[in-house]
Amino acid sequence: MPAADRPLDDEEWRAFVAAQGFGHLVANPPGGGLPVVAPTQFVLDGDIVIAHVAAANPLVDALVHDPRALLAVAGDWAFVPSSWKAIGTEDPRRGVPTTYYAAVQLAGRAELVADAAELAALLARQLDALQPEIGIDDPLEVHRAKLASIRGVRLHVDEVVAKFKFGGNVDEAHRRAVADRLDARGGPGDRAAAAHARRRTPDAPGPSAFTR
Repeated sequence: MPAADRPLDDEEWRAFVAAQGFGHLVANPPGGGLPVVAPTQFVLDGDIVIAHVAAANPLVDALVHDPRALLAVAGDWAFVPSSWKAIGTEDPRRGVPTTYYAAVQLAGRAELVADAAELAALLARQLDALQPEIGIDDPLEVHRAKLASIRGVRLHVDEVVAKFKFGGNVDEAHRRAVADRLDARGGPGDRAAAAHARRRTPDAPGPSAFTR
């Protein structure tokens, strides 16, 4: 990975993952074949990813077969047209297009949770992080019958690969020009990508890339 795309520190990738809150759990199925991919909401709690899936989800059998799993999180992406890479007297027809994005992959041992009381506590922890302003009754008391239909997942992270591709390979003037054009276009992901580019430019003012 180019040095310019590496995370500045652990806090950068952690903040991005926490802000996204949605990713794809990937596991190896029994019998070989393509990996099982389960889109899911999650909470990053220290070095543990907390999630839950339906008990019938193929991911469950895959994790029983091989508990080694991966959570892939990607977002804040925006296409940068070739002409945007040209500033001043540079010929816009000779610009090189690119895509800005952030991506983090968290790998580790996945632990399945089926015990009703333990599962209820896991669900309460998820909701406390996702909707802290909304109180809930104890899931064990009000949803006990439904708990058998889901499984909790705790991914104990021991390996992290992160990439922040936001123009780190070009000089400050070109990076700022692209960020300004992203803000002006204002499409999905544009302003988040622009904020990342500015945040990763020394002494650049602007909103946090992790503000939603």
